[in-house]
Amino acid sequence: MNNWLKYVLVGLVFCLSLNSNAQDKEKLVQLSGVVISSDSLQEMPYAALYNKTARRGTMADIYGFFSVVVHPGDTILFRYFGHKPSSYIVPDTLSEERYSIIHMMTVDTIQLSEVVIYPWPSREAFAQAFVEMNPYDDAMLRAQKELSGKSLAHIASMVSSDASLSYGNVMNQNNTRLYTMGQSPVNNLLNPFAWAKFLQKWRSGELQRQ
Repeated sequence: MNNWLKYVLVGLVFCLSLNSNAQDKEKLVQLSGVVISSDSLQEMPYAALYNKTARRGTMADIYGFFSVVVHPGDTILFRYFGHKPSSYIVPDTLSEERYSIIHMMTVDTIQLSEVVIYPWPSREAFAQAFVEMNPYDDAMLRAQKELSGKSLAHIASMVSSDASLSYGNVMNQNNTRLYTMGQSPVNNLLNPFAWAKFLQKWRSGELQRQ
C-alpha cells in the first residue's frame, strides 16, 4: 500500500511539473520598443529583428518602432546597416503581458586598407612604361622652354618698369651716344671680330635650333 502511494505521488509531481512548463511555454508577451543609435540617439528606420528561438523575423517601421509577440526567454537579434549586430533576451521573470524596451545599437567602424591607384592596368604595363619612359621628356624640356629667349622676352614685356629701371635705361642710351659722339655709329656688320666669333659658334654647333 505504501509503495502504491509513493508511485501516485511521484506521478502527480511529474504531471504538475509538465503542466507548469507547458504554461510557461505558452505564456505570450507583447514586446514593443524602439531601436536607436547609441552615438546620436537617432531612431533607426526599418531595422531588422529576428526571433532566434521561434525562428521568426520582422522589421521596425520608419520611426524605428517595433512590436512583436514573444515568449519569456526568447532571444531577439537586431541588425542594421553600418551597425554591429546585437541581441536581446526577453526576461523569463515577466509577470505582465506587455513589455517595452529601448534598444541601442553601436556604430560599426570598418578600417579599410589603403588603395593606391596607378595609371597602368597591370604590372606588365607599368614595367614597359618604366623601361620606355624618357626622364628628360618633361622636366628638362619645360625648363628649356621657360628659359628660352622668346619666353624671357615675353615675360619682360609684361613687367612694368619702375623709376629706377627707366633711369638706368636712359643713362645707357646717353652713354652709347657719348661713345659715338662726333662720328658715325658703330656698325657690327662690318666688324671682323664679330664675324670671327659668329663663324666660330656656327662651326661648333652652338647656333643650332634647340
